[in-house]
This record gives sequence, C-alpha cells and structure tokens, in this order.
Amino acid sequence: MLGIYRHGTSPLHRARPGMKLAGLALMAIALFTPASPAGIVAVSLGAVFATVAGYGLAGIPARIAFAQIRPALWILGMIFVFHAIMGDVVTGALIVARFILLIALAALVTLTTRVSEMIATIEAGLAPLRRFIDPGRVAMCLVLAIRFVPVLANEAHALQEAQAARGGKRAGPGAFIRLAVPLILRGLRLSETVAEALYARGFGRAGASEGHGKTQEGHAKPCSAQPDAAIDPQIEARRDP
Repeated sequence: MLGIYRHGTSPLHRARPGMKLAGLALMAIALFTPASPAGIVAVSLGAVFATVAGYGLAGIPARIAFAQIRPALWILGMIFVFHAIMGDVVTGALIVARFILLIALAALVTLTTRVSEMIATIEAGLAPLRRFIDPGRVAMCLVLAIRFVPVLANEAHALQEAQAARGGKRAGPGAFIRLAVPLILRGLRLSETVAEALYARGFGRAGASEGHGKTQEGHAKPCSAQPDAAIDPQIEARRDP
C-alpha cells in the first residue's frame, strides 16, 4: 500500500474505504487459498482482469501502476530464483505473479483513497477495542507509516540523483553510507515537521478544540473531516524549506 492518493471522481474514488479494504482482503484470500495449479491460474486470471479494470476505471496511467510494483521486483526476483534453484520454476512463477497482483491491488486502494478517509475507516474498525487502545492514535500511526514509505523513497531517489550529478558512485559501501546518512537526517527532520504540524492541529494535546474531537483519555484526535495536508508527510515535506 505505497501509492500516493491521486484525485479523481471515478466509482472507485467514491467507494467507501471499508468496502475497498474488504475487497482487498477477500482478493488476498482468494489468491492464496487454491492449492491446485488450475485453481491458482483461474483465480489469478480473475485478479488480472480486476486489476486492469480497476486501474482503467480509476483513470490511473500504466506508468503509475508499474511504479507501485517496481520497488518490490528485486525481492520477488529473489523468490523466483530460490524456487528455480530448488527445481520448481512453475511454483516460483505463480507465487511471484500472485504477489504482483496483490501489490497492485493494494496500491490501487491507496491511490483512490484519501488519507483522512483511511484513518476514519481504521479508527471505526478499532472502535470495539477503545477500552484497551486509542483507535485515533493507532490509525494515525498506521497511516503515517504507510505514507512515509513512498516519501522516503522519493527522498532517496533525489539524493542519488544529486550525488550522481556530482560524480558520485551509485553502488558500493561508500555510496550506501553517503546515501544513508543524509536520508536519515532528512527523515528525522521530516518526522519533526509532521509532528509539529499535527500538534498545531490539536493532535495529542489536552484541551484541544472540540472540532477535532477527543478520546476517552481527554486527548485530541484527528477527525475524518481534516484535510490531507494535516497528516500527509509529502505535503509537509514540500512545505519544509
């Protein structure tokens, strides 16, 4: 679920996040339940049709769809190579194909769902556990973790391009250190910026305005009506000088 939300008015954009998450869960179960090759192929073909139709219905270009899968290709390649070495190429290919479909479908959910709507859905799902946990805080942590992954990936790509422009190498231990240190510093700075933005909007602060709502412990929590800018690290990164 690494996609960044893309504005649209398609039926997928207007569908409830809970329905999309439930559909994703059912598709994941369907993909990994069949044991026979014929059943796997049949379900996979259905998933391919659903994936292509979903991206087409949402109006998401093919390059955007492929960008959601590309970061996981090297891991999937290692899985395939392992099965090929073990002499089971067909099983390796089927496993990789199912994972690619599942990643693409998960990305489609985040590409067509606003962060605020995702938070509200997760919070509603955790409501029965309110006695033990704060659903608002858990939902916020989960969504921010999802949103930070593509943001940090973009930061890493920008750093690599800047270092390559200065004649630096893209591979090797030295290149890794030159990339890791500034990336960690940028990540810390970005997390501090987002934390300040959240605090300014009343999250985690006692005595916040009623517009944000409160948990049973008296701490403010985000409401689903808040704009995505209030919780989106990519937007905050662009604001950070």
